[in-house]
Amino acid sequence: MEWFASKGATICIPFGHSPHCDFIADFGDRLGRVQVKTCTCWLRERWSVTLCTRGGNQSWNGLVKRLDSSRFDYLFVVVGDGRRWCIPATALKVGSHLSLGGPKYSEFEVEFGRPLPPRDDREPASTIVSLDPRGDVRVAKGDGL
Repeated sequence: MEWFASKGATICIPFGHSPHCDFIADFGDRLGRVQVKTCTCWLRERWSVTLCTRGGNQSWNGLVKRLDSSRFDYLFVVVGDGRRWCIPATALKVGSHLSLGGPKYSEFEVEFGRPLPPRDDREPASTIVSLDPRGDVRVAKGDGL
């Protein structure tokens, strides 16, 4: 959001459960739906970014939710060392993951940001805290929010 705001966009946050984009960048004359992914996986000299969702809680039904590039305009990726890419959805030619750091998407790399904090393997993959406790597994377990 900070990068888009630095380019003159007003940031709008979608309302509701599981929107198809993380935020909307309003440039006045156009809107851009933005999907954000983060990655700390360095594999074979590239950042290996997962683009699909395979559950995330104990009630996973086995279905994989693939990233649908028709539902957003930009994929913004932040990786462990702070490198960032803003890739137009029309330029994506991928399935369930994306390799960054080589020549393929280099034209979409933007200014460095802050490095991502290191993650302990025992931590959950997502650090997002739900604002809506309905259906939150922590509520069912009595952990509260």
